[in-house]
Amino acid sequence: MPRLLIRLAAIGGASIACATAFAQTSVTVAQPADIRSTNPGVNRDNTTDGIVLHMVEGLVGYRQDGSVGPLLAQSVEMSKDGLTYTFRLRKGVKFHNDAPLTSADVDWSWKRYMDPKTDWRCLSEFDGRGGLKVVETSTPDAATFVMKINKPSAIFLDTLSRTDCGMTAILHRSSVKADGSWDKPVGTGPFKLGEWKRGEYVTVTAFKGYTSPPGSKADGYVGLKAPLVDTVRFLVVPDGSTATAGLKSGAVDAGQITASDVQELKTDSKLAVQTPGQATKNVLLIQTRDPLLKNEKLRQAIAASFDMEQIVAAASEGLGSVNNSAIHKGSAFYGAAQKKGYRYDPALAAKLLREAGYKGEKITIQTNKRAHVPSYTVAVLAQAMMQSVGINAQIEVLEWATQLDRYNSGNYQISSFTYSSRLDPALSYEQFAGPKDKQSRKVWEDPQALKLIDESFAEADPKKRQALFDQIHAQMIRQVPLIMLYNGLDAWAVRKRISGFSVWEGKPRLWGVSVATSASKAG
Repeated sequence: MPRLLIRLAAIGGASIACATAFAQTSVTVAQPADIRSTNPGVNRDNTTDGIVLHMVEGLVGYRQDGSVGPLLAQSVEMSKDGLTYTFRLRKGVKFHNDAPLTSADVDWSWKRYMDPKTDWRCLSEFDGRGGLKVVETSTPDAATFVMKINKPSAIFLDTLSRTDCGMTAILHRSSVKADGSWDKPVGTGPFKLGEWKRGEYVTVTAFKGYTSPPGSKADGYVGLKAPLVDTVRFLVVPDGSTATAGLKSGAVDAGQITASDVQELKTDSKLAVQTPGQATKNVLLIQTRDPLLKNEKLRQAIAASFDMEQIVAAASEGLGSVNNSAIHKGSAFYGAAQKKGYRYDPALAAKLLREAGYKGEKITIQTNKRAHVPSYTVAVLAQAMMQSVGINAQIEVLEWATQLDRYNSGNYQISSFTYSSRLDPALSYEQFAGPKDKQSRKVWEDPQALKLIDESFAEADPKKRQALFDQIHAQMIRQVPLIMLYNGLDAWAVRKRISGFSVWEGKPRLWGVSVATSASKAG
């Protein structure tokens, strides 16, 4: 057996022959790292979330477009004053131990999350420290759960849905041991925990008693979620070249690949390549309190010097597309206003430089050389384009930890940076907007912009929120406190014997996935 396959077999805890024997009912997915825990929203990272959310579900979840829809809830009703939310539970939902879901389980799960001992990542989002507070919960009957909050919030349901919060998953109390410590997830998801062999693999098995949310197709984390394969094995394969070799050989059914491997793997007749977008944001931050860069016309000149299409094509290996908005292209709030961005115009850039009184002072772009982000490539291209219009742009390459420290303290002129996903536009703007005197890491502190962003957190009406986001975007493009370049994307390869596989926000989804029964497609 070739060395690569021996290694994959060792990591997977089974021989390649065994993997082939179970090909009709199992799927193997290569993951770059092991999970941190099985406890939703606790001791987690994106890889952990992607696996755990196959096993657990919340009252509500994200749709594909980043909006929120009912999941374990059949319906959600909000009172006219925006302070009371009534969740009606779906009928027939069972936990993995076949116990029926009731409002008592929702109440128990919520109280556990709100206990500081649980160490839930999102406790501060609901206990008042961030402004929003759940002041009361109740269970009028076995199918109804009611939550009351202290003030209207457009992001209350969004925060309940957040994947880093574990989707505020509803768990059966047998998920914890007698002393209250974590045991394993007894959830309502389409798969249940099989085996976790640390450092090697996690298996999940189809939950035969699963009741899917309504829908004819998958829609983010709601919609049709049928478990069609008996077992999914998430195999820990830290080395990208090993994962790629496993995909080619058939030892791996699906796995993340580098953007540079996309074109090669597209030529493999047994593989299909997917490049799903994410809501991550690749940006150039500008320190508006810098003695030079506080000049708005200078910032506008920098934006006009950039050929965005060329930057994005080079930084994404031709896979990305320009987006100068803080709202990702897949969002329900991405519309005509968000498509209006910066215009490449070297002549205008030179004119603005003269009007700004720029005298050739040095402007430094901070960057890093991490392999999985485009920071360095973006910085190199930005430097060349700025220099071409007469800006004395220089690059400072830093270790990521140092650049992050500089970001947090606001100690930079320009920083080539990547923001993590935020699906609701208000949360996306909040990532970088705020008073710098209180939070040095904030980038945009214009009072009018902050007022509009605050309004977007409280306004529930989608049309009124859209109008707010349109105003905010136009103001950001004009003031140039930072330059949004493009949203991140993933590159994955999948064996063609696998149908229905998809990735959303960096996380693979294995419900709705099936394996071809034809020997000719067995891979």
